[in-house]
Amino acid sequence: MGQGAEGLTTGWEPDVPVDDTLLRRFLFNWVADQEAHAEAMGGRVLRRDDVAATDWGRPAGFFSCAVLLRPFAHDPGRVLDVLDTFYFGEARGTGMVVLASPWPTADLRHEGWRLMGHPPLHLRPAGGALPPFPAGLRIEAVRDVAALRAFEEVVVDGYPVEELQPFSPGALLDEQILADPRARRWVGWEGDRPVSAAAAFVAHGVVNVEFVATVPEARRRGFGEAVTWRAALAEPGLPAMLLSSDHGRSVYERMGFLPLLRWTMWYRERPPANPRMQ
Repeated sequence: MGQGAEGLTTGWEPDVPVDDTLLRRFLFNWVADQEAHAEAMGGRVLRRDDVAATDWGRPAGFFSCAVLLRPFAHDPGRVLDVLDTFYFGEARGTGMVVLASPWPTADLRHEGWRLMGHPPLHLRPAGGALPPFPAGLRIEAVRDVAALRAFEEVVVDGYPVEELQPFSPGALLDEQILADPRARRWVGWEGDRPVSAAAAFVAHGVVNVEFVATVPEARRRGFGEAVTWRAALAEPGLPAMLLSSDHGRSVYERMGFLPLLRWTMWYRERPPANPRMQ
């Protein structure tokens, strides 16, 4: 196993087992999740020992996301140069690019990045049972294209994903992702109307809860929390983890999620591919 100058591993050398820590498990779950979606939608993937980056080919930030796989060395410019080529070179797409780090970073504003924030990472220990759903809500797993389109619509309008509004079927997800058993999704329905959604990506011994959304007219009725429970217990024998906003963390903490640490998120905008759109 890789070791530092004093003979002690930092836990972030390339040959450290993924299951070394829960943070490392979540980090590599995140990367596998991003890569699975990018590959399903014909996007691009970059993987190095120090950074992983994907571009789903969608003009919205979290679909063009790079994540550090170890803390910045003394010269973070090498990583940033790689990301400049990947995201802003000849093969670039459009929309926002996000750089995520589980650790504090240097100030990257002089490199053209803007600080997005410091979202908290949460952990819910394994176990538990689904609580009763709110009256009038039924939750169904996404197993076909029609359900995937309902899921998309809730996420685009409820999150919201402004770059993809007004909603157009297929704008967010390609149906090819349905073939990946690690990627699981649920839609909450009120009658025949999709009102809430959540997803889970199961890999490396953790359940990564994501895409939690409720359409505006159905909020404050417990619909979002109910479908989040379904995602968090996708594999009840595994711990669930998620990144939240400060606004939403109280809901997750009520569910038993424990705040662990804060990530650091930066972003940059890419201009439209067509100069006439600028």
